[in-house]
Amino acid sequence: MSGYLTTHVLDTANGRPAEGMRIELYRLDPERRLIAETVTNHDGRTDKPILPETEFRTGEYELVFHVGAWLDGIGHQAAKPRFLDQVPLRFGMSEQDHYHVPLLISPYGFSTYRGS
Repeated sequence: MSGYLTTHVLDTANGRPAEGMRIELYRLDPERRLIAETVTNHDGRTDKPILPETEFRTGEYELVFHVGAWLDGIGHQAAKPRFLDQVPLRFGMSEQDHYHVPLLISPYGFSTYRGS
């Protein structure tokens, strides 16, 4: 099995998927380099793996979720600057496997974990 990376964003404040959120993926080694960009679909997922099997390499990565712009897009009113704007998640992938890195968000907090 070859590795790949997926993600899923859920709006925990409103109990629904975070449709339309922009996400960037960076490879961090040997230097930070943008390798993918996508937007979440109606289910808060990407239509395909953000890092497919054909491009997968072990190493250190960073997902950047554009939470502030997404909150603006859904009409969430907040003082500027927002408490959360871009949410970066840095993580390592050390084996050829499926890595699933979901984000649970609200305007004032977030959490993540390695999912399945």
